[in-house]
Amino acid sequence: MPKLMDTTNRTMISEFVLLGLSSTWELEVFFFFIFLLAYAAIVAGNLLIVVTVTFDSHLHSTPMYFLLGNLSFLDLIISTITTPKMITDFLSEKKTISLWGCMAQMFFLHFLGGGEMTLLIVMAVDRYIAICKPLHYTTIMNRRVLTGSVLLSWGVGFVHTMSQMVFTITLPFCGPNVIDNIFCDLPLVLKLACTETYVLELLVIADSGLLSFVCFVLLLISYTVILVTVRQRSSGGLSKALSTLSAHITVVTLFFGPCIFIYAWPFSSFSVDKFLSVFYSVITPLLNPIIYTLRNQEMKSAMNRLRKQHVSSRLSL
Repeated sequence: MPKLMDTTNRTMISEFVLLGLSSTWELEVFFFFIFLLAYAAIVAGNLLIVVTVTFDSHLHSTPMYFLLGNLSFLDLIISTITTPKMITDFLSEKKTISLWGCMAQMFFLHFLGGGEMTLLIVMAVDRYIAICKPLHYTTIMNRRVLTGSVLLSWGVGFVHTMSQMVFTITLPFCGPNVIDNIFCDLPLVLKLACTETYVLELLVIADSGLLSFVCFVLLLISYTVILVTVRQRSSGGLSKALSTLSAHITVVTLFFGPCIFIYAWPFSSFSVDKFLSVFYSVITPLLNPIIYTLRNQEMKSAMNRLRKQHVSSRLSL
């Protein structure tokens, strides 16, 4: 039974129950090992990119890889907010999370999610300048602009989450307290509040759903403009541009697709929602390092250089 906290004329809940992915013990054990391996790969893959970009002087000074390192850092933290708790819950009979633990989870999910949304837009702008204005690329995308862009992404993420969470933390929750998901998210938690949340629901649709959809459309338009511009200038450069942009388009689709579906219709019940939640909290952070490293010769070369440096330094000791 959930813990209860007595207040004046009202019994308030102090924790939520997460239903998770399955109620079958055999499936729970199977999911435990699958997601444990997935999280280990997420940490290893994204950390490898962050370390490579940080310590390889060539990549660190290249705008695209500087932004990629920040994207991998955000992916790593987003997954860490939800996945370890989900993994331990697979072996727990009672899957609960405290009220403030739930609020913290939602705060950081939207904080980092808003930051990643902005960073993906910056990465699209970076590719546009690199492909359409190559002679001015290093001048425009200088260190000051890059640092400002990363700080802007964190600022947008903070405003995005605060605009919703500042109202959510004041809501009363007096039962029921069951969340049909693997972690706390705004649409599901708002439905459990024992007060009218219509205005806040509209805010979530506008802030998370509409914003995700508009950003996704703008990104697709920007990539189309890049490809059209390249084709007009040189038909031979189109294949190179497609190769460069295909990774970005894949990442953008993987990130925005589930977000649009979940937040554009956030207060309708879809059984697929929890699986989409798994997608953007586990699958996307897992696939991003694969997409950016296996298709990128410069990244693989930098990893080899760092490995050789590490081996030679150990031999010299």
